[in-house]
Amino acid sequence: MATEQEPMTPPEQPGETPSPSQAPEADEQTAALDEMRDHWRRALADLDNLRKRHAKELERVRAEERARTAGAWLPVLDNLERALAHSDSDPSAVLKGVEAVRDQAVEVLRGLGYPRYEETGVPFDPTRHEVVGVVDTPDAEPNTVAQVVSPGYGADGKQLRPAFVVVSKRQE
Repeated sequence: MATEQEPMTPPEQPGETPSPSQAPEADEQTAALDEMRDHWRRALADLDNLRKRHAKELERVRAEERARTAGAWLPVLDNLERALAHSDSDPSAVLKGVEAVRDQAVEVLRGLGYPRYEETGVPFDPTRHEVVGVVDTPDAEPNTVAQVVSPGYGADGKQLRPAFVVVSKRQE
């Protein structure tokens, strides 16, 4: 990087006194250099303070998000405890209660940005599905989801878990 600089003066020899024209110029350069060093040190300190503030803010946001997520699950936990308290009741009523709690849990996940998907007959998509089996199904299109073993959760590139599926293979 080429910059224009003033011509450098030869170093002083011992015993020589600088001429009056050289001393003020050297003092100005030293003062400018000292000022630049001061600015540099302040910038480093500001950067360090910014890093510390950012780390504290990030931890605060994480704690708030953990609390928000845990709070969303509390009603599900309450309803599971209610279902367990009625375990000696009519089994069909307990089953309906557990299904309602499952639906509530699915809704909590949807509210957190991870909707449930478990459709069959759709083309296999490796970004949304994980193959756990292949089946020869004459009435299904090749490379389509024939059965969902476990539903997937997520959408728009935010995948919590892919759906575990059985895929139809090409008939020969």
